[in-house]
Amino acid sequence: MSDEIRDFRVEIPKTALDDLDIRLRHVRWPDPEPVDDWSQGIPFDYVKTVVDHWRTSYDWRRCQEALNQYKHHLTKIDGVDIHFMHIRSPEPDARPLLMTHGWPGSIVEFMDVIGPLTDPVAHGGEAKDAYHLVVPSLPGYGFSGKPAATGWGIEKIATAWDSLMTRLGYDRYFAQGGDWGGMVTSVIGAQDLGHCAGIHVNLVIVGPPAEEIMANPTPEEQASLVHFATYQEQGSGYAEIQRTRPQTLGYGLADSPVGQMAWIMEKFQGWADDAKAPDDNFDCDRLLDNVMIYWLNNAGASSARLYRESFGAPNIDPVSIPSGCSIFPNEIITPSRRWAEQRFKNLQYWNETDRGGHFAAMEVPELFIAEVRSCFAQMEL
Repeated sequence: MSDEIRDFRVEIPKTALDDLDIRLRHVRWPDPEPVDDWSQGIPFDYVKTVVDHWRTSYDWRRCQEALNQYKHHLTKIDGVDIHFMHIRSPEPDARPLLMTHGWPGSIVEFMDVIGPLTDPVAHGGEAKDAYHLVVPSLPGYGFSGKPAATGWGIEKIATAWDSLMTRLGYDRYFAQGGDWGGMVTSVIGAQDLGHCAGIHVNLVIVGPPAEEIMANPTPEEQASLVHFATYQEQGSGYAEIQRTRPQTLGYGLADSPVGQMAWIMEKFQGWADDAKAPDDNFDCDRLLDNVMIYWLNNAGASSARLYRESFGAPNIDPVSIPSGCSIFPNEIITPSRRWAEQRFKNLQYWNETDRGGHFAAMEVPELFIAEVRSCFAQMEL
């Protein structure tokens, strides 16, 4: 049947891990950078340190076991296998929540928040804050299939995610996301197919502010514009490469685990909260878990294609269903509430946190959980 849901386990063969070990033992290194910071990219000495840890100390089987404590499934939607975790809460009144990752993240981003969100009582919380979680891998990412044709932009993914939730029996649900997940979640709200009761995003994509707003920006809005301009000038090259030439990029990412690791881990430095190196704010093994999701699935090119589909002219259609936004201070884009209200017409929750960055669920999980709970406490199914 086309709507069949199949069980899935994460089982990486030893041959794949042996191949990785060989590649990590025979790296062809570039010259070191002629500067003493990250301004030219991820530094040589840092990469060598991470690679040495990856080769000698890192244990993929630990990550695989952690993932397999949850139920994984596959289901085909529009010809593409969609992988997802489905973690039902022990609480009978738990509400369904769809959570979507982005690039260069994966389902690994949510590992520290799954327990408290599904079983809050066991983690010192209250039963009323329980959710049944559905955590999919984006098409072309992780253990999902790779689209063989163009057209899988955020609009198609949003429609597919709604189909996934109804296929699982959830006629009403909430949705949450950051990065691409935030853009997909916003489009779920804009499409309003009758099943999503409310959304929460921690990457807030809005259109250009109205002229009357821009005529008198607040100091905070001015700082936000400067922050985003710095990103566009110094930090957005990866996105243009992925938008324009994902296939060319893919050869290097498919062939070199160090190249794939560096391409990803640089962002965990630039987009975290005042980090000097990624493992100032994240556990190094968890960072490598995320890298492994890309490497083991050869997803360098297939994940980049989402930029080809949707980055050039992102969807900014108005959202009328109940919405909530959390602004973490070192996010790529930090719009003000009045900017956001131009798109989110039914904005029921807004908060600007005092710490955290782009990978909030992984960097500040307790704060992320609090934001999700506070947002959806304002909404009803």
